[in-house]
Amino acid sequence: MHQISPDYSNCQQPMIFPEKKNSIVTAASGLGLLRRILSASLLTVAIALSLILLTGTPPAFATLTDDRYDGTIFALYAGNGSLVPPKVKLTDSFKRNKPVLLVFYTDDSSDSKQYAIVVSQLQEFYGREADFMPITVDSLPPQPSPELTEPSHYYEGFVPQTLILDQSGKVVFNKKGQIPFEQVDDAFRKVFDLLPREKSLPLKRRAVNELNTELSK
Repeated sequence: MHQISPDYSNCQQPMIFPEKKNSIVTAASGLGLLRRILSASLLTVAIALSLILLTGTPPAFATLTDDRYDGTIFALYAGNGSLVPPKVKLTDSFKRNKPVLLVFYTDDSSDSKQYAIVVSQLQEFYGREADFMPITVDSLPPQPSPELTEPSHYYEGFVPQTLILDQSGKVVFNKKGQIPFEQVDDAFRKVFDLLPREKSLPLKRRAVNELNTELSK
């Protein structure tokens, strides 16, 4: 048995055309640029992590006190991304005779960022009994709607703006700016006929006989 070795003497070297050379050079340049971008990104992350480790605080890329857009404020600053977008529409709340908390805000407002924390705290207490509707004003039409079932009907050009509509759809609370938790809580207590805060810190309904006694005075 003979082993036959291949004969390469007549084989030609592969040719690389100028166009292909240019493509190879372009691809190599693109890869080099991509490597530089990745290196710069990794360096930025490394510096940020180093600052956190050395100082114990993250670098001030975004804060509660500036008017820059950082992302969805309820997820970033209130830790409650479930608030947006709202789960129901105003029409649905009216049909079910359910109270509504309307909050108009923008993601690039320092006041809205800080107030998002209060809204999240309120949801902890009243989220099962009332519909919470944070509405970004960027989603509103240019002109307010004449319809009571449209959120834009209630917007007055300020953020944050907080409204409470009771079971009948009547506006019982309408304030602008950062409202303390206690003010909104007091309004909700009236809507749900709860004891005043000074009489009972835990949220509980008044006894029927107590309510009748007050009404008879």
